[in-house]
Amino acid sequence: MKADIILAGVGGQGILSIAAVLGQAALADSLYLKQAEVHGMSQRGGDVQSNLRLSSSPIFSDLIPKGKADLIISLEPMEALRYLPWLSETGAIVTNSQPFINIASYPEMSEIEKEYSKIPNKVVIDAEAIAKEETGTIRTANMVILGAAAPFIDIEFSKIESAVRSIFERKGEEIVEMNIKALHAGYNKARK
Repeated sequence: MKADIILAGVGGQGILSIAAVLGQAALADSLYLKQAEVHGMSQRGGDVQSNLRLSSSPIFSDLIPKGKADLIISLEPMEALRYLPWLSETGAIVTNSQPFINIASYPEMSEIEKEYSKIPNKVVIDAEAIAKEETGTIRTANMVILGAAAPFIDIEFSKIESAVRSIFERKGEEIVEMNIKALHAGYNKARK
């Protein structure tokens, strides 16, 4: 098993929570993992990105070479496009369709959608709308995206679910259940 994953988004969207969940699920699956994070200006809505490498064999570098990523998981559509040079020819993108417009020169969504149309393996969903519908808050959109990405990652879904439970348990059962519900909603949406 090998999965080179780029996690991308804007500060405050929960990218690092996704990385923590996947890391814990990988360890539960006895996988090796390496992670490199670039936080950017996360408190000001800046770019947040992480390289996450999972493998059943030892990993020697925490950075993913250009053209070698198996998966880009993004909570922001333009941020997913920023990392396209790292996506392999057979790689996939799972991203939120809703922009976080944090710069004056943000491209038109039609331009972003045009770029997405060139990618054969993709799941583009309105994670915020799904999160709001399923859990009553958009704060669980990151778990919707993680759920949608789960079919592309060779880790049992139950291990990802257990990792979500473990990561959020200190916040109380209500928060755990909201995040589990969001995870399932994204998973079910992607499988359709």
